[in-house]
Amino acid sequence: MKVVDNMKNRYAAYQELDSKDKKTFWKETLLNNALYILLVVAVIYTYTQNKQFLSMGSIVNIISLSASSIPIACGIAGCIVLTGTDLSAGRIVGLTACISASLLQSMDYATKMFPQWKPFPIPVVILIVMIVGGIVGLVNGFFVAKFGLHPFIVTLATQLITNGILLMYIMINGNNGQPLSGLDQSFKDFVTGSIVGIGGVPIPNYVWYAVVIVIVMWFIWNKTTFGKNMFAVGSNPEAANVSGVNVMMTTILVHTLAGAMYGITGFIESARIGSNSATTGLNYECDAIAACVIGGVSFVGGTGKISGVVLGVFILRIIFGALIFLSISQNLQYIIKGAIILVACAIDMRKYLVRK
Repeated sequence: MKVVDNMKNRYAAYQELDSKDKKTFWKETLLNNALYILLVVAVIYTYTQNKQFLSMGSIVNIISLSASSIPIACGIAGCIVLTGTDLSAGRIVGLTACISASLLQSMDYATKMFPQWKPFPIPVVILIVMIVGGIVGLVNGFFVAKFGLHPFIVTLATQLITNGILLMYIMINGNNGQPLSGLDQSFKDFVTGSIVGIGGVPIPNYVWYAVVIVIVMWFIWNKTTFGKNMFAVGSNPEAANVSGVNVMMTTILVHTLAGAMYGITGFIESARIGSNSATTGLNYECDAIAACVIGGVSFVGGTGKISGVVLGVFILRIIFGALIFLSISQNLQYIIKGAIILVACAIDMRKYLVRK
């Protein structure tokens, strides 16, 4: 009913505009929704070129790829709400993916990193990677909040540090940088196994884990004092401080939570990829940031919704899927990704200037 009432109110307001204002209205509408219009055009065009694009297998694949990206996007979205970003996200994913793989390799695998250890219990590994990611996030938040350093600089530094730790980790115990594979079957079944399918196409279990993460993050953002404080700090840290919000603690907790989400992403990616190396998770933060901006999480701070983050992830995956079905070269895909980020940020800033 609220949606219907809003539409009626907007229509009534539109009817009161003169012809010049109506033209401006349509111009603003087209510009603000340019990415969504592009998405519809891309889907229609791709389908006309390749009918398999909208097949059940393709749709489930897009859903699965989106689900694997949702935790990192939900984590980095909080950093963006605070007018920051996190360049260390992808390296944290890589580190936690390799940690997960090394602790959950099958006992009979010839080049097992820790041959004396049985595969760890899965809940323990999840806890370990969340702690590892959370520690890096805590460091990010501490230096941003305590010393007033820009998140770009702080996370650039921790990106390099985490990358160095990752490179050293995969060298230990005689592994010498070899890809970590030979994962235990229980680990693969837990993450990539399936208990339900659609149209005969199995849906991986990690899709349901992503649904749980979305629900939990939505609750944190919308129903907790922490979530309210996060938006208050993102909108105006000085005003939030005067209102009694602990700006430093809120900033640290947002980054720590983000790091934990990266750890979960690494855990999922470890089993999804199956063979983990120093390149696992590389540049994942770029896609996550793009998804957040497309989904309406503004770099000006204090604005964003978890539902928008999820929508942004799906839009990005649909576009990337369309590029693959259209046989666009990998090199050109990088250019298109960069253009999407630029357009999304430009639209976001334009909306901010109009509101201001």
